[in-house]
Amino acid sequence: MDNAPATSPKLAPSAPRVPKRVAAVILNSLKGGVVPRIGLPYITVGREIEIQALLTDLKLIADGGASFRFLVGRYGAGKSFLLQTIRTHAMGEGFVVADADLSPERRLQGGQGQGLSTYRELIRNLSTKTRPEGGALNLILDRWVANIEAEDSQRINDAHPGPDASSDVPQTQGEDTSRVLPNAQFGPAPSSTPLRAQLTALEEMVHGFEFVRILNVYREASKAGDEEAKSHAVKWLRGEYRTKTEARAELGITSIIDDDSWYDYVKLFARFLTGAGYKALLVLIDELVNLYKIPNAITRQYNYEKILTMYNDTLQGKAHNLGIIMGGTPTSIEDRRRGVFSYEALRSRLTQGRFAREGMRDMLAPIIRLQPLTYEELLILIEKLGQIHAGYFGYESAIAEADLVDFLKIEFGRVGADTHLTPREVIRDFIELLDIMCQNPGTTLKSLLASESPVAPGPLGTPGASSGAPDAPFAEFTI
Repeated sequence: MDNAPATSPKLAPSAPRVPKRVAAVILNSLKGGVVPRIGLPYITVGREIEIQALLTDLKLIADGGASFRFLVGRYGAGKSFLLQTIRTHAMGEGFVVADADLSPERRLQGGQGQGLSTYRELIRNLSTKTRPEGGALNLILDRWVANIEAEDSQRINDAHPGPDASSDVPQTQGEDTSRVLPNAQFGPAPSSTPLRAQLTALEEMVHGFEFVRILNVYREASKAGDEEAKSHAVKWLRGEYRTKTEARAELGITSIIDDDSWYDYVKLFARFLTGAGYKALLVLIDELVNLYKIPNAITRQYNYEKILTMYNDTLQGKAHNLGIIMGGTPTSIEDRRRGVFSYEALRSRLTQGRFAREGMRDMLAPIIRLQPLTYEELLILIEKLGQIHAGYFGYESAIAEADLVDFLKIEFGRVGADTHLTPREVIRDFIELLDIMCQNPGTTLKSLLASESPVAPGPLGTPGASSGAPDAPFAEFTI
């Protein structure tokens, strides 16, 4: 560190105490190379521009609009991290979030139920603030039933103000005024109440009649305490009926959710959720690379055509209260032979304009390309991890800033680090060092790093630059 500039980065102040359960999830997940589903605010650094752009989308869909975004970054660049960050924030703000990773068994379209499998995964992972781990479908339905029952009760109370309320209608002893003034007695028709009107609007959408019919089945079963009928309605909404015959036998309905119709039901869910007291539905779909890997060109095109349908619906106002974010690698998006850009209708819509360039990004464009974190942000990140580790295992962290910088120098001094090293590997290595020190009292980070051969020091933004331009190793360092 003798050659470090005089103005070293200011590290983060002491982090707030992290609950042990959350700290364990953070450390175990990151060491295993996956993004934790809880505790992200404790380790989030940078990404202000990207997060602000996505927060703008949340405001749009909460107001009844719709949005569609692609998050693009190479493996380990932080797509999943950013998706989980937005997921956590959205749930805290009253949104319902559904997320799914694509795979060979889960696609957007398929002839063997792959599209339906993605729908089932989304519904299984429905999450809210009080049910952040998924499985919130029953909670949402029960909340809607309670809201519509409360609305009906309020309507009746408004129509029957009570014996002490004044009335301009003269009454004769023994006279049955309900026969004289039926409308005054019972108020407006049920269809004119907000939630009833919402059901009417849902019925006008594609497959809306069947959707509303199932909702009413669930509501009536709730009132009657019929758990079997409720489970059948939930089974239908989850897309778990394999044949129409089975659905007709248990529910008396002759349609089911399938590969071709599942996205229409996602749009129905998005509008329905507002009646249950939520702001909107945010759908997160990661691992688009699995569409890129589909060997059959026609099958790939069908999947990209489904993306085009979603994109058009959201931007043309055909969907409401729905936000969609898809994550993929640059190759899975921009490859013109197999990627999303191989579908000309999508390429012409998504290609970057002529005026966007380095330092002048358009964050309102449909594609958000993840940019590297600064060196200062990297130091803050590993310092936070050190504080979380010390708090979880109950020791006093004594890692100096110089040790953190030396650690980054060694990581980026490895052969091929400028093109192959990812934040996932850096974080995993750092947690491993912390674990070794914790299990071997008296061992210091400096002594462990001494076993490595650090490269020649460089400017602050270029520790361990071993080839290419001075800042080459950090050009790809993102989280």
